[in-house]
Amino acid sequence: MTRARMTTALAVLLALLVAAAVLLAVELARGAAGYGSGTVANPCIERTFPGSGLDADVQRIVLDGLDAAACRLGTSREELILSLGTGTGFPPRRWDRHTIEAALRTGMLGAVDRAEQRGEIPGFLAPLVRRAVRSLPLEQLIRGGISLRDLIG
Repeated sequence: MTRARMTTALAVLLALLVAAAVLLAVELARGAAGYGSGTVANPCIERTFPGSGLDADVQRIVLDGLDAAACRLGTSREELILSLGTGTGFPPRRWDRHTIEAALRTGMLGAVDRAEQRGEIPGFLAPLVRRAVRSLPLEQLIRGGISLRDLIG
């Protein structure tokens, strides 16, 4: 390699190192050091969820139900969700499938009741949603694969 090419390669390498250092400094200045260090919320303390409209209402009901189920199991909502997974990469379950299902159904039924009280679910629709929570397979509830036929029977 010629001296000119070596000097050019060294200059490019030095420029890349400077760019990496600048990028690192900017990210640290914007709070990257604290990334991932957030605290997990206590599911037993009532929370508010922002947003409006049907999508926000559905998300609020599901999150409320998951919080209630996690509180009943004495864990976080995040650990409860991870315990639903199977296979490699998931932590071992602390509860059997029946215990998880009972907690989820109870939590979701309470969430439906609270949503009806807040006016997010119309009174005529609430019994159909409760029926779905009580009777549909847990996997179907989690995936959100609920159709009108499932609700009516």
